[in-house]
Amino acid sequence: MSKRNSQEAKRAARERLRIEREKQARKERTRRQLLVALSVVGVLAVVAGIGIFVAKLNSQDASDDGMSVTTAGAKAEKTVDVYEDLRCPACASFEQAMGEPLQKGAEEGKYKLRVHLGAIIDGNMGGSGSRNAARALGAAKAVSVQAFADYKAKLYSAKWHPEEQEDKFADNDYLLKVSDTVPELKDNKAFEKAVKGKKYTKWAKDMIAGFNGADVQSTPTVRIDGEQVQPQDVPAKLKELGVDLKSGKDEKK
Repeated sequence: MSKRNSQEAKRAARERLRIEREKQARKERTRRQLLVALSVVGVLAVVAGIGIFVAKLNSQDASDDGMSVTTAGAKAEKTVDVYEDLRCPACASFEQAMGEPLQKGAEEGKYKLRVHLGAIIDGNMGGSGSRNAARALGAAKAVSVQAFADYKAKLYSAKWHPEEQEDKFADNDYLLKVSDTVPELKDNKAFEKAVKGKKYTKWAKDMIAGFNGADVQSTPTVRIDGEQVQPQDVPAKLKELGVDLKSGKDEKK
């Protein structure tokens, strides 16, 4: 091989090596760009996931925090908490007298009204009516918050509320008989199935656990912004909050 041919061969080899190096460099740049792009997509996915999670939290039914049901006034600054036992005769009397104005005041945005359900009488007298009726209310709440409020009012009404020693609320047929007086629940097969199938047992258990953790000594117990108010003083307190006890409307000034 001549000297010239040898030099040409070397140049050709160097050119092939340069081309190969450039090809590898392009591959490496492409790989890095792909990794960066995938990282950005991953970060965006995480951010989007967090956003969706937060949105879901924010869009969760604000009427139910697992330990109470907000029947109205969810955005109000003041809060009225009512702790009751569905078998409790004093609670029935309280609801018959104050249930409607309490609910209307909350609907007007005067305060957030939160209902807490316990089972003190089941524990003291035996039976399961308090727990069973709470479970049925959980099924009603799954229909709507309004159905929950209306059904609770019926369960506490003079017509349907049993004597303390009568554990009628332990009977699902009795609970369904009462629910037939609530338009949203009447002939509602899903609600009926939930009551008969004991679907909301855990819901009621969690509700009662929250009640038990609230240091409630007797029912009904009413607290306004955390301060306990005697049941007989509730009308005066509602009046201070601007609720017209006769009509549930704002008082004219």
